[in-house]
Amino acid sequence: MRIVVPSWLVLAACLLALPCLAHAEVPAPSPTGPAARAGVASPAPSVGTDLDDKARVLARTQIWKDINQGIASSGTVAIMDGGRLVYAEGFGMADREKSLPVDPHTLFNIGSISKVFVATALMQLVDDGKVSLDDPVVQHLPDFKMADPRFRQITLRMLLNHSSGLPGTTGLNNFGIRRNPEVFTGLLETLARAHLKHAPGARAPYTNDGFTLAEMVVERVSGQDFLDFLQARVFAPLALADSGDGVGRQPGRSVAVYYQPGSGQPEPLEVLSVLGAGGLASTAVDLCRFQDSFSGHGPQILTPASRAEMLREQPSGFTGRLPHGEFTFGLGWDLTDLPRYRAQGIQVLGKSGGTGRYTSMMFTVPEHRISVAVIETARSGRSMEIALSVLDEVLVARGLLRRTEAEATRPLSHQAIPRRYAAYAGYYMPLRKVEFDFKKNLARLTTLEAGEEPRTSELFFHAGSFHDKKGQPVDFLTLEGEDFLVATPPTLGVDVVVGQRVKKLDHPKRLRIDLDGKTWLVRNARWFDGIQGTESHVVLSRLFEDLPGYVDLEGLLRVDSSEAAGMPVDNIRDLSELSLLDREGTTWVRLSDTLLSPASQAPALRAGSTTLTIGPEGFSEWRVVREGMVLSFDLPSDGRLLVFSPEGKPLCDSLMDSGPQWVEEGSLVEFLSGPGAQAELRGR
Repeated sequence: MRIVVPSWLVLAACLLALPCLAHAEVPAPSPTGPAARAGVASPAPSVGTDLDDKARVLARTQIWKDINQGIASSGTVAIMDGGRLVYAEGFGMADREKSLPVDPHTLFNIGSISKVFVATALMQLVDDGKVSLDDPVVQHLPDFKMADPRFRQITLRMLLNHSSGLPGTTGLNNFGIRRNPEVFTGLLETLARAHLKHAPGARAPYTNDGFTLAEMVVERVSGQDFLDFLQARVFAPLALADSGDGVGRQPGRSVAVYYQPGSGQPEPLEVLSVLGAGGLASTAVDLCRFQDSFSGHGPQILTPASRAEMLREQPSGFTGRLPHGEFTFGLGWDLTDLPRYRAQGIQVLGKSGGTGRYTSMMFTVPEHRISVAVIETARSGRSMEIALSVLDEVLVARGLLRRTEAEATRPLSHQAIPRRYAAYAGYYMPLRKVEFDFKKNLARLTTLEAGEEPRTSELFFHAGSFHDKKGQPVDFLTLEGEDFLVATPPTLGVDVVVGQRVKKLDHPKRLRIDLDGKTWLVRNARWFDGIQGTESHVVLSRLFEDLPGYVDLEGLLRVDSSEAAGMPVDNIRDLSELSLLDREGTTWVRLSDTLLSPASQAPALRAGSTTLTIGPEGFSEWRVVREGMVLSFDLPSDGRLLVFSPEGKPLCDSLMDSGPQWVEEGSLVEFLSGPGAQAELRGR
């Protein structure tokens, strides 16, 4: 199933649109002399009116812009300067029904920013002498196994810098409204069937599952629950009173509710079971305090050696292959450096987060004890863009950057595309098709999501590379025998891999069943699966005539045998593997952690009274509506009913919708609950 978990690639995409607020023209001298070398804090400079009038106003106007445009339900911002909290504010309503506004203590889910917390916890165990970063994972998790024997080479460091080679994200039932009690056992079972997409350490596509394994290591080695460990070793020492479990597990606290943009309807509070990968909640203020601990001043929770390790880049074997350099992960961090700051001797670290309902971003400049954090309740808000703009304003106020006005430039001319680029035509992951029109001198990129209208963007050629309509450079490169689509944000000066070409097969294979144009139903979701998860409970499979040997089911898979299909590329996040299995007289599909049955085998639902019963394995029960009807239902307390359109779009969810519902012919009805539970349906 497709889970929306923003990564550093999303960060780069957001930064592509940023104006160049400040250029590296006036480098600020780094502290020198005995005091600086000894790590003694210099007096914090006062914050002048420039910060008051620029950074704060910018934060306020940009957050309100997102709220007013329906992008976000609410938001919060905090700024720390010279180790002092100089600004913190909340925006919008945390709870509209109770008219409770967001304030600096309102909790938000922080998504993947949680990764820096689990990396810190693991480094504390390094300081305790209980683990080493280069220990094999199996040394501390002997029950971790994979179908690929190379898994024994994965180290703790590789979990934290995304270079493990693990396929991606085990998301089913882990992005929900209740804690999944099987989160660890489910991950181990899924990985036991899985292969690596590249050799450990070779590349570094973003990988969530590595951080869940890291969370498990913290618990096994420390002998403590992960949250208890964080409370004792991170939250309490740093006075992070507003950090902890996800918002859905914080009764009695002020939490920011997510409201659907169109209807304004509140969704159930979100609970992520993968705490280390993305399940913590916090505030912008606490995130700034946490970041300040990496400055070497104030309360310290790491030794100087471990702190230095967390501040440096953690390269993979792919690092240095791209012509303009690239973002290099740290331990948990998305980035440990940005060229436009590096030119002034300033190190900036950053981490983004997203859960599908909350987006967050934090930046810190450890040497100057400057930190910024922004969180929004939004499916895809602008927290990253806002945070970087606010950071720039603070650096301008401190005299570390000089503001320059953007200069008007001539539009780039469209030039003839060299014929050599014809070799780069084809399918890429994430799934899109690239075509070259040499008559019109355009490259066309068409996004191909099953069940969605194709979306096409065009690139033109100028001065040796392609450009989008805004003039941002994009190019096609061959590296280590693989073809990549690479973007180069001019404000950053680094390359970002945004696509990898799928190779045509000399001897394509076929699965023993035809998956072209088929609809599939998720069967092993639990009633507490999240709203964004249930959006993918009905999925489509298809084949492409011009790409034999591959099948599209939530992304392309390469057919390896009549029974299985594997990952088609090795440097893109969140890939899956497919296997066929026979159940209940028909063929089901296992897609990594998800079981799917054919919609064509779903029993009919007709007018009258129907009782649905969950079987002993807990699989959801599906029915296809054979005649339009008004549907009413009675459910157990831990039961849930979902209605999907004939095209598979969610129409009704009993978590938020009650009372009789009109369902048209061809609609799909899903009942989820525990083994033996029953639902009473009445259609008229």
